[in-house]
Amino acid sequence: MNIKIECTDNLSFMKNIKSNTIDLIYCDILYGTGNNFDSYKDLKAIKEDIDSHYIPRINEMYRILKETGCIYLQMGKKISHWIRLILDDIFGYNNFRNEIIWQYNSGPRKKNCFGFRHDTILRYSKSDIFTFNEIREPYSENINRPKSKLKYYHPDGKVIGDVWNINILGQNDKKERCGYPTQKPLELIEKIIKSSSNENDLVADFYLGSGTTVIACEKLNRNFIGCDINKEAIEVTNKRLNNLGLF
Repeated sequence: MNIKIECTDNLSFMKNIKSNTIDLIYCDILYGTGNNFDSYKDLKAIKEDIDSHYIPRINEMYRILKETGCIYLQMGKKISHWIRLILDDIFGYNNFRNEIIWQYNSGPRKKNCFGFRHDTILRYSKSDIFTFNEIREPYSENINRPKSKLKYYHPDGKVIGDVWNINILGQNDKKERCGYPTQKPLELIEKIIKSSSNENDLVADFYLGSGTTVIACEKLNRNFIGCDINKEAIEVTNKRLNNLGLF
């Protein structure tokens, strides 16, 4: 596989990519929390700031995505409604494909609110013709079914829906955890890559973070291009690639 990673602003990085060259874009974007992390600061949930940051970047994502490509943007509750409006304007309302809910096992609790237990992943295509591979998972029901019912069950399992129950990485996930504060589970990114790209396709992530997207690409035999403005993110990603013997 081919891998290209840079520590740079993603808008500048994308402007140097040729149009219609990327098969799949996945980005775990800034969530608009305003929080200070160890090595970077999130944007505040101010609509003018969100528009100013994302409109030019999503325009570039549209330009470099292939006509058969899809884009997945992952975010939290504070900005998902604004991002969807931007995606509708740029990609077109009719090219909206899914609002995927990543439901996880823990999250912040507040006295007068239900617990926050999910992220939103918006999926858009660039046209009516796009890559989509059917993914199946085991049935949750008991496998000892009456023979008369077996015809209703596919041998490879059931087609997954738009609510994905995947646990966040806990303290016991020492094999996968890399110490980056916003690291996402490999299982989550693998589902996206499997469903919306094929082997040897080019996948991009312009908010690279801990590098889970490139690790998934290596595992699934996809090429990768991406960046992050945070130096620590690039260091963590390179370390993970080194551990795989790739860098």
